[in-house]
Amino acid sequence: MAVSIKNSEEIEKMRIAGRLAANVLHMIEPHVVPGITTQQLNDICHDYIVNHQQSIPAPLNYRGFPRSICTSVNHVVCHGIPADKKLKTGDIINIDITVIKDKYHGDTSRMFMVGKPTIQGERLSRVAYECMKIGIEMVKPGIRLGDIGHAIQTHAEKNKFSIVREYCGHGIGNVFHEDPQVLHYGKPDTGLVLEPGMIFTIEPMLNLGKRHVKLLPDDWTVVTKDHSLSAQWEHTNLVTEDGFEVLTEHPDKPL
Repeated sequence: MAVSIKNSEEIEKMRIAGRLAANVLHMIEPHVVPGITTQQLNDICHDYIVNHQQSIPAPLNYRGFPRSICTSVNHVVCHGIPADKKLKTGDIINIDITVIKDKYHGDTSRMFMVGKPTIQGERLSRVAYECMKIGIEMVKPGIRLGDIGHAIQTHAEKNKFSIVREYCGHGIGNVFHEDPQVLHYGKPDTGLVLEPGMIFTIEPMLNLGKRHVKLLPDDWTVVTKDHSLSAQWEHTNLVTEDGFEVLTEHPDKPL
């Protein structure tokens, strides 16, 4: 699949979808408290997306995924399926939201601390955010994806965390996942050269322990092999003529 260059009309639709996805994460924050279940979080987000935003939750029935959001708690790396287990104080959770509006996708995720965070959980989450921010702030025409991956990997490993390699960022538009693949590790001066109009996610996954992961029998949930904590942040980003625009940024939580 060739990398798609979005025109001005498509970019505006992506801005709208991105804003909606950001609003869902902002809306759900007060609900992430000890005692709530991830299924309840899913139901709140589903109702908000469908009834308030008149939009579509992209994960629901995507390749058979059974819920409207992904909830990845503690050692779950990504694609956690909302269920009846209650969150408890000290948990860390990634909530991943993708909204479809007028056929275009806005994709974003962030970490939440449940109650009082542990020192390790807070630090892992903070460095994962820093890794995403470092990657995004490098985006501009002429930069290569390998440079971005290398910078993210360097910052993670400098802080003694590991980068998950099996899952990566991706191009996005009227297709949920499209080229390019955006690796969060790599070598400088390698990979795709960025051009204005490209839109893709940057979404590094950092593990407290080793980088190795495994897929559970539900064929969705990915966990750390050593049961160590994992954290991830994600934004959808546009390459502009002279830099970048974060399409899933919330006005109250600038990058």
